[in-house]
Amino acid sequence: MPHTVEKIGGTSMDRIDELRDTLIVGDRKPEDLYGRVFVVSAFGGITNLLLEHKKTGEPGAYAAFASDDNDHGWHDRLDRVAQAMTAAHARVLDNPADIERADAFVHDRMLGARNCLIDLQRLCSYGHFRLSQNMGQTRELLAGLGESHSAFVTSLMLQRAGVNARFVDLSGWCDEGDLSLDERITGAMEGVDVTTEMPIVTGYAQCAEGLMGEFDRGYSEVTFSRLAALTGAREAIIHKEFHLSSADPNLVGANAVKKLGRTNYDVADQLSNLGMEAIHPKAAKTLRQADVPLRVTNAFEPADPGTLIDDQPAETAAVEIVTGLDLFALEVFEQDMVGVKGYDSAILEVLTRHNVRIVSKVSNANTITHYVDTSMKVLRRVERDLAKLYPSADISSRAIAMAAVIGRDLSGLSVLTRGLQSIAAAGLEAIGATQGPRHVDVQFILERDALKPAIAALHGALVEENNPKLARVA
Repeated sequence: MPHTVEKIGGTSMDRIDELRDTLIVGDRKPEDLYGRVFVVSAFGGITNLLLEHKKTGEPGAYAAFASDDNDHGWHDRLDRVAQAMTAAHARVLDNPADIERADAFVHDRMLGARNCLIDLQRLCSYGHFRLSQNMGQTRELLAGLGESHSAFVTSLMLQRAGVNARFVDLSGWCDEGDLSLDERITGAMEGVDVTTEMPIVTGYAQCAEGLMGEFDRGYSEVTFSRLAALTGAREAIIHKEFHLSSADPNLVGANAVKKLGRTNYDVADQLSNLGMEAIHPKAAKTLRQADVPLRVTNAFEPADPGTLIDDQPAETAAVEIVTGLDLFALEVFEQDMVGVKGYDSAILEVLTRHNVRIVSKVSNANTITHYVDTSMKVLRRVERDLAKLYPSADISSRAIAMAAVIGRDLSGLSVLTRGLQSIAAAGLEAIGATQGPRHVDVQFILERDALKPAIAALHGALVEENNPKLARVA
């Protein structure tokens, strides 16, 4: 049976009992339940408690353990994780026996993790061992607890509903083997019959490569894509809480946006570059190379086919998405730069050393400007390092925003000209604009407070005006 590999994200996992009755089971006949492999994230907020809050940086159990001056901080945070996990599965399980089994699962995993960290602290109290050398493995250990819990709970819930669900734990819990990611996945899936079973797979996979070292919080999509590629999936599907649409409906109006329906991996890459990931770029690369198409759906509208992402070009030129994000412009001006090589590579080395994400850049004879996604604190460190390299250069940074118009084929649409006109007509000013020769995106640089109205103006001019139905609705 040609099968699909499907991923459910953390916020959707909080409503997994609803998805059981619609997306997963619904009105399907028993024979139609199978041929689907589900990869699950941790319940919403659990990974933040295990590691650190993704947006605010508030320390979780890992961050507390890494900087603990006493023995109480990380213990307390592990207790918070256990309480949050227990509350999460109590909301979605309705059978007392299942809740009891889930409680025991949480207790067992938390006890094991706590003992492991205590042993690690004790070991590193000796001079021959350094805690810093083991923090990567510690982060992986803690991260895997969230997905193991959610996958176990989901399999319990589905088994109670009559589904032959199978808990597939890739977290390497109590496993002495040192397996690669491919070995971990193929070993766990060996003996699984997708025609008669529904595997519920952890989004985290322990492996020799160390997923978090390269992908950090994007590891679940890497596991998902590799699983789809290795098992020869007919299609990979990501279930989100919304459709992949032409803009944020909160900015342009729910009646003004349109579902994409179809796009390609090139557009997905541009979205990733702007922090609006349809899928992690490395995961997209895996699917593209394996010739596995990706579908992005709204988990709570299971009858809607969503948006198909493959490697096919557009049949006609069209603007597909208008989006944007807040950035900083890092500018290096050096009068003697003209005709001299090496400035660009040196700046890139400093940015890379400080782990600064570059979204775009422009340059002229004596100025190089990078548009970067980072914090002001990190940017100040970058400026200090660059000042040491180029003491006579004028180095500055400022808060800006970037609005981007994206599509598989923008040729012949005069997006740059029409975009600038729409921004001006809205009473705004673009302080920069860039269009590449491949006709897949056009970028507009704006003041921070102009981003949201600029997105609305661009969407109105480039999407709604080209779609009479949408224009009438709006």
